[in-house]
Parts: sequence; structure tokens; C-alpha cells
Amino acid sequence: MKILHLDSNHPLLLNQLNELGFTNDEDYASSKDEIESKINTYDGIIIRSRFTIDKQFLDKATNLKFIGRVGAGLENIDCNYATKKEVHLISAPEGNRNAVGEHALGMLLSLFNKLNKADNEVRNGKWLREQNRGIELDGKTVGIIGYGNMGKSFAKKLKGFDVDVLCYDIQSNVGDKNCKQVSLKEIQENADVLSLHTPQTSLTTNMINTTFINQFKKPFWLLNTARGKSVVTKDLVEALQKGKILGAGLDVLEYEKASFENLFTTEMPKAFKYLIQSENVILSPHVAGWTVESNQKLAQTIVDKIKQKFC
Repeated sequence: MKILHLDSNHPLLLNQLNELGFTNDEDYASSKDEIESKINTYDGIIIRSRFTIDKQFLDKATNLKFIGRVGAGLENIDCNYATKKEVHLISAPEGNRNAVGEHALGMLLSLFNKLNKADNEVRNGKWLREQNRGIELDGKTVGIIGYGNMGKSFAKKLKGFDVDVLCYDIQSNVGDKNCKQVSLKEIQENADVLSLHTPQTSLTTNMINTTFINQFKKPFWLLNTARGKSVVTKDLVEALQKGKILGAGLDVLEYEKASFENLFTTEMPKAFKYLIQSENVILSPHVAGWTVESNQKLAQTIVDKIKQKFC
């Protein structure tokens, strides 16, 4: 079987697939049109998020048996059409779930203890202790929306704290010893912290908007290490200004390109200008699942799943 690699990944991916007897070609520079002109000669492709695998691409890929995405989500692939064409879809949420859980916890503790603000002030000669008095996580209620690999990982990280952890998921019976599954209404009535761990779907796009935010009984902290388009940025800014949201840790942004590799293609939006000037907002460039360890684990997960299915 021939596999075309469209993004660079940890070298173990190529090495182990070669050892398993697959023929591996790499093309990290050609345009989508150029890839489409030769994709009919391949049995499999491995991609991160370089471009969208749509109907046109899949129609050209007449011999394609599988698509491996080195990451958690499959939103850049027309999954329904791929399944209709009997193309096996492989993703690797197991590979970076621990990294995402740690990143979310790090953001939350940094927000509670004003670490970014305090660090910047000390570096500029300011020694403001009272203004940087933090709050403690113990005694809080943390709500998690989306209780798959990532949500479960974050809940596990919270085990060392005296907190109530609640989750909401469209699947039933996903709660476990680390988290109690409840209705969305119950999260909105009780949560001090809301953490998103959902894929990008029609249900989650623009989910965090003014209407949703105003349904919370008390002001809360927001974490988003999932997908940027789940949060309407201008509505988030309005909630921050009104104190309805106390602070936000955002690893992903509404403005990201579909490839996740770049941010703006036009002028910086007004709402984002507010975020980068806010002392109660922490931003990172879509790296929650982007650790040295997850780089290797993501690749290994893809190899293991290909081996299980095709060897």
C-alpha cells in the first residue's frame, strides 16, 4: 500500500510505517490541485490540517482506503462523503489528551493567580502585592462541555483539588469517577469555571454567545482549548466588560484559518484588540495539545491504528 504524507510529523511515523512494509511518499509543498492530480495512485494519506479534504478531493482519490489525521478532530474532512466512499477515517485524540488537560489546568491557575499580569509588572519594576492577590480553585465548581478524551483528561487533572466537577455531553452515560454528568442547565446554575472540550460541529459553532452566557447564574471563568469558532469573540468581550465572564484562557480563536497555522488574513478585529490588552485574558497559539511528548504520541497512535486495520 502507498501512503502520501501531506504534513511533516514525528519521524517515528514514517520509520515505523516503512518497517511495516508500506511505501511512503512525502509532499509538504504542492498545492491542493497538484495533490489531486496524483492522489489516485495512493491507498492512504496522512495529514494534519494543511487543507480540506472535500468531495472534489475524494472523487479524485479513486483508490483511497484511509485518511489518517495526526490530531484529535476531523472537521477538515468531509466525513460523511468519505464514509460513503468507504474510506476509513483515523484520528488520534488519545495522543494529545494529556497535553490538553495540563494546558487547560495551567491556564486556569494562571488566571486565578494573575501570573501573567504579575510577571509583566515585576519585569517593569512594579511590586504590587495587593493588586495581585489571587483566588483559590478549592471550593469551586468546574463545568466541562464535551466529555470525550480531552474533557476526561482535564477532569482527571482536577482530582488533586477540592472541587466539584460537572460535565455535559450529547452522549449519555459518559460520566465517571472524576466527573458527574448533568444537564447543561445544571452547569449554568452552578459553574464557577466553564471549560470547552468539544469538536467543531454545527452544534458547537457560535455556541458561546450572549444568550448562552447570560443563562449562567453567576459570573464565571471561561477556558477554550477546543475550537475557536465555538466562541463568538465580540460576545465574549461584551461579557468580560460587564463582568459576566471574569476572565478567559483561550488557546484557540474564532479568527484562525482552517489549517490552524495562521491567524489574521485581514485587519486585526476590534474584539481581538480588546483581548490582547486585557489583564484577565490569557492567550496561546493553538498549542494546548502541542507538546514534545504529544508529538510522538500522536504519531504512534496513527501508526498503531493503521497497523490494527491494515496489517
